[in-house]
Amino acid sequence: MLREGIDCEQFVIPGEKVADLKNFQCGSNTYLRGNFIYSSIVGIKNISKESKEGKKIVSVVQRNPYTAVIPEVGSFVYARVISVNPRFCKCAIICVNSLPLQHDYTGIIRVRDVRATEPDKVEIYNSFRPGDIVRAEVISLGDSRSYYLSTAKNELGVIYAKSMAGEMMIPINWCEMQCPKTKVKEFRKTAKPSISEKN
Repeated sequence: MLREGIDCEQFVIPGEKVADLKNFQCGSNTYLRGNFIYSSIVGIKNISKESKEGKKIVSVVQRNPYTAVIPEVGSFVYARVISVNPRFCKCAIICVNSLPLQHDYTGIIRVRDVRATEPDKVEIYNSFRPGDIVRAEVISLGDSRSYYLSTAKNELGVIYAKSMAGEMMIPINWCEMQCPKTKVKEFRKTAKPSISEKN
């Protein structure tokens, strides 16, 4: 994914596809899922010289080309889940429209904003867990440095999560992810992957 402005054409976020396995090999801060390599952190995509296997190594490095962007109503953001309780999920917003923030802003996902259908049956703990990376939309401004977020659209929700075994999980439907190592399924409100990201 290419982005315009502030010399961040190669900026990537957790869960973003950075290369294919046919021509590249996993480097630092990346992981393999199917036939593609994905970023595990917010950073800059880096391609190094060929390895012994004859493939170039793709990695993601942390740098600080931050811009003075702030979340606004209608913006799509990426946020890390900090805590959950029966009424809402508290997040730290780390990117706005794929641009990294210099300072985290607090985001709140209320029970009624998790999904569009049957919101009264939503259980926050079955939708998000601390440490998850979520793609969400800013729907309103809360108090100072706090925003109300929504994951009600199909393309919004958890895009990156680790299983209880510490493995990067794979989404298998709109409400579950699976550990590739143990095959154990865990509930999440997953984001529908784009066609280009499917294996």
